Amino acid sequence: MPEPILRLQHIQKDFGNGPVLHDLCLDVYAGEFLTLLGPSGCGKTTTLRIIAGLEKPNDGQVLLDGQDITRLPPEKRPINTVFQSYALFPHMNVFQNIAYGLKVLGVSRREQQQRVAEALSLVRLSGYEKRMPTQLSGGQRQRVAIARSVVLRPRILLLDEPLGALDLKLRQEMQVELKQLQRQLGMTFIYITHDQEEALNMSSRIVIIREGRIEQIGTPEEVYDQPATLFAADFIGQSNLLHGQVTVCNLDGTLTLQVGDVSVPALLNQNYAPRPGDKAVLCLRPQQVRYGNVPQNGMTLTGVIRSNEYVGGMQHTQIALGGSLVLRAVSQPAETDGRAVGTEVYVGWNLRHAPLLPEEA
Repeated sequence: MPEPILRLQHIQKDFGNGPVLHDLCLDVYAGEFLTLLGPSGCGKTTTLRIIAGLEKPNDGQVLLDGQDITRLPPEKRPINTVFQSYALFPHMNVFQNIAYGLKVLGVSRREQQQRVAEALSLVRLSGYEKRMPTQLSGGQRQRVAIARSVVLRPRILLLDEPLGALDLKLRQEMQVELKQLQRQLGMTFIYITHDQEEALNMSSRIVIIREGRIEQIGTPEEVYDQPATLFAADFIGQSNLLHGQVTVCNLDGTLTLQVGDVSVPALLNQNYAPRPGDKAVLCLRPQQVRYGNVPQNGMTLTGVIRSNEYVGGMQHTQIALGGSLVLRAVSQPAETDGRAVGTEVYVGWNLRHAPLLPEEA
């Protein structure tokens, strides 16, 4: 592994009402799009502000390229932040907003013009130099805010929920643009969001934070397909979380989980190896559930379709297994062949795509 561009070592933060960050350790690598993801109040913004120098930790170190910058003021750090509020100067036009930081640094007028032109080209706003912020759409104002940061050529760009104020369609468009921009620049982005879909779409790695502690770090595929904890499984996307008790463990790594009155097959994994009698939870994504007229994935479980809903080109189905277990399935309508409510079907899934997790206290 290469050396990290940024390293947070044992960061602790307490504002006087109890710890906000607990011994947080994180390595960030050059050129990655890293997203801090978690519910409101989990410590995402505090972490970002500590990286930016806007907050000082009570304990721990912030290292940039191996140098301790923990006590370095924000203006001395090669790090810039894009906020959700844009924070554009209303009395300045687009050129003046973007060039402001360069002017403060004493960059010549000629170089200002060149670098602002480059930044505007990157965010596809060439020709907008003389427009005022009030003459721009929300997406355009956000792009100006990004241009104002990248024009300074920081080592790291911090983005604090920058798309939160945009409507859904524009937000989705800006997700694509931001990802393309990050790749084009080759710059390290550290992004904050509480939107799981946004994190999955944009990130090279995701850091899931819960109550000031890191729950899991991984690629979008890893955190979605192989959640490390029950919280991560429940927080990222939708899941059928089957709470039960392990009754049988076989030599081939398969086991049986008793969920209510239904015996469900499962598979041991490298992160968790329960014993008979242990309580466990099977994380089964609705997209992994298959059903039809014949056994699915070698499984002979059967159930009855309780409901069908057509949602945005996908079929959302609820299937009752036994007296207490109801599974949610999401599939293409063509795959379900229009099976009606009340139809009995075989139900199954790939055991490797349904990780087993310990029950949390």
